[in-house]
Amino acid sequence: MIQTACPLDCFDGCSVVCDSSYPNKLVAGSGVPYTNGVLCAHLYKHMHETKRLTKPMLNGKEVSLNEALDAVAEAIKDKPWLLWRGSGNLGAIQRVTNLLAKSANGVLTKGTLCDGAGDAGIVEGRGVNRLLPIEQVAKSEVVVFWGRNPTVTNSHIMPYVEGKEIVVIDPVKTKLAKMADLHLQVKPRSDFYLAILLSRFLMMEAAEDREWLDENASEYDEFYEFTRSFRIKAVLEHIGLSLNDIGDFLLMIQNKKVVFLVGAGLQRFDIGDSTLRAIDSFAALLGLFGKEGCGVGFLSNSKLGFDDCFDVNVKREPIATTPFSKYSAVIVQGGNPAESMPCSNKIQEELRQVDNLIYFGLYENETSKLANIIIPAKNFLEKDDVKLSYGHQYIQKMNKAYDSDIGISEYDFTQEILKRLNKEPIESLEYYIDFWLKQAVEVDGKLISPAFEEIPYANGFGEDGGDEFEFIDDFYDDFEDIKALRRFRKKLKDKNRGLWLLTPKTHKSLNSQFNKPNSVVKISPEIGIESGKLVLVKSLWGELKLEVELSSDIRDDTAVIYYGTNGVNKLTPPISSCEGNMACYGDVKVSIEEL
Repeated sequence: MIQTACPLDCFDGCSVVCDSSYPNKLVAGSGVPYTNGVLCAHLYKHMHETKRLTKPMLNGKEVSLNEALDAVAEAIKDKPWLLWRGSGNLGAIQRVTNLLAKSANGVLTKGTLCDGAGDAGIVEGRGVNRLLPIEQVAKSEVVVFWGRNPTVTNSHIMPYVEGKEIVVIDPVKTKLAKMADLHLQVKPRSDFYLAILLSRFLMMEAAEDREWLDENASEYDEFYEFTRSFRIKAVLEHIGLSLNDIGDFLLMIQNKKVVFLVGAGLQRFDIGDSTLRAIDSFAALLGLFGKEGCGVGFLSNSKLGFDDCFDVNVKREPIATTPFSKYSAVIVQGGNPAESMPCSNKIQEELRQVDNLIYFGLYENETSKLANIIIPAKNFLEKDDVKLSYGHQYIQKMNKAYDSDIGISEYDFTQEILKRLNKEPIESLEYYIDFWLKQAVEVDGKLISPAFEEIPYANGFGEDGGDEFEFIDDFYDDFEDIKALRRFRKKLKDKNRGLWLLTPKTHKSLNSQFNKPNSVVKISPEIGIESGKLVLVKSLWGELKLEVELSSDIRDDTAVIYYGTNGVNKLTPPISSCEGNMACYGDVKVSIEEL
């Protein structure tokens, strides 16, 4: 039996066991306790339901792997070239291609498509983004799922919240929201204002934890003055809640062990860093850091505490707005920018202008169809790797289960291209595997992150502890002032047609991978369009034909199109967040016109 780990982009980071005699049979392993003996459907789809690329291609013709690698080397030799890496595989060794970029004068990307703004806000307040261990979630009394839908994105955490009071803050009445003790159905993009209002009312009631604050976050009086700059009545109207909603929530969480589990959706805006920092500031007033059964959990920094052998000093382009057409050659590794990047019409046009678009991955997708060189990759069972996790503290060795004639690993790809360019070879694969594993700490026979703290921030904030928490004290939101947006609104027939666009994940797909969601837009019956109608959904950046599906679970100022729906990113804006170099998928309103 071969011990490995799921490579997919997910909080759970499950332990996996494969019998090399029956490679299609995968079962949950014991490397991570939270796997609970069950693997999710995404891994099954990854291995069995998605058609894999098996043959190298050059200008539409099948070639040998050596011929395809020769073509890659020739494409990037002495020319401006870019490496754009997706998150299709989160193994640590996937980033070995950074060393190719460094040695062969390549350009990398900076930032992220999914969580950079929130991470930036957390670092601004706490100094460092530490993991909230699932053990602390299990010890809590109240769990607040703030913009997070764990039944879809984090299913293995559900046994650890059974029997607790549950609060869901989400614009959509999700399955979990219907079962929760309290659901606050806020307006999209209003979570910053909700956190500020909650903080103000908490301090108006003198219910903040002053003993903790005096020791760990002493500038709370200044933060209270900051919250007073926001008018209560205006904020309540903006977020779509009542005073009773605010009171019910505060009553549920005071003097209890509380954890906030925050999702990525609420920070997918240019103000995303401020949103996470405002939520952290509210949690600090409650004294939720450094205590058992308390805390705020987001996507943690999986490489925290590690030296990073793949962190290279090269030129970088922002990943959310990558100017592909600047480069004569682009290597896309484990990603699908033609579909997953915002303003995808523009991105596809940019990719068509690249002389040599090289796709290096597992599956055919919108990007591979545009590529003139295709290099099939090996899957996670065909190579050795190391799995770090942003959802738990365990470090796992991903052992190769069997040999395969299909494709090439990222490590071998890097070595082969360097050899063809007459560059110095990199270290052995064993060297890099050991580089990561030797930094982990062994506890009870398992490897854990060197930055792991059983109760995070118990010794203070900052990388070394001892610092104070820094409250948010400045904020500017110019979304309503964008001239183009105002012009767009004037074209709308009525106020219900200017709808916030939400693109949440679905259990059927993982980002743009696997089974595509149905091509529907979900809206409230209050909008006045019949179910089944074909409509044109339009934004400033594009349009998309979809079928209407009515749902009373959605606010009447909101439209939901699941992430991964073909063409959904034609509608999303080509902008980066104020902090964190992140895509701002949520900063968009759409009109809906019947056809």
